[in-house]
Amino acid sequence: MDIIEKLKWRYATKKFDESKQLSNNQIHVLKEAFNLTATSYGLQPIKMLVIENKALRENLVKHSYNQTQVLEASHLLVICIQEQIFEEDVNAFFNNIKDTRNTSEEILAPFRENLINMLTNMSIQEQQQWSKNQAYIALGNLMTVCAIEGIDACPMEGFNPVAYDQELNLKQKGLKSALLLPVGFRAEDDMFSSFQKVRMQLKDTIIEL
Repeated sequence: MDIIEKLKWRYATKKFDESKQLSNNQIHVLKEAFNLTATSYGLQPIKMLVIENKALRENLVKHSYNQTQVLEASHLLVICIQEQIFEEDVNAFFNNIKDTRNTSEEILAPFRENLINMLTNMSIQEQQQWSKNQAYIALGNLMTVCAIEGIDACPMEGFNPVAYDQELNLKQKGLKSALLLPVGFRAEDDMFSSFQKVRMQLKDTIIEL
C-alpha cells in the first residue's frame, strides 16, 4: 500500500476497538514522530502527554463533549503548548545546538539574540498563538505517521481545555492543552470506516503557476 492509499485509508475514527492496544514500539514511533516534527526556529514550544490510564481518561470524557473516543482508544495523546516562552528556553535551545553540532557561540550569538528579541516583543497571547500553530503542525505530522503505520486516530479540537488543564495539572508544568489525538484501532462496527472519502478534485484545490 503506497502513501496515497494509506492516506485514503485514514479517517477520523469515531469508534475504537477497546480490546486492541498499541504496542510499545508503535507508541515509541509516535513519540519520535512528535519530537521530530518541524517547528518554527526548531524551538519546540510544545509537549505531548501520552495517556493510557483508563480511569483518568474516563474522567476526561465529560470534558470532551462526551466524545467516547477519548476513552475507547488505546491511548490519548494531548498536544500542549507552553504558557509562556522564556529567555532560558531560547538559551537551552541554542546550548543544545552547540552541544549537538559543536557550533561556536560566535556563529550562534546573533541568531540567539534575534530570537530572544522576537519573543520578548510578543505578548503572552501572541506567544501562545505562535506555539499553537506549531501544535497543528505536530498534529498533522502525527496523523500522517499514524496512517503509514496502520494506526487509527481521531484529531479533536472539541474539548474544554481549561478543564483538561485542571484535570491533568498542566499549569504546574507551565503548559496548556491545545489539541487531542486518540489513537488505536478502529472497531469493526464503526460504520464511518467504510464511507468513501469526500474531497474536492485536484483541479479545485491545486493552483499551478
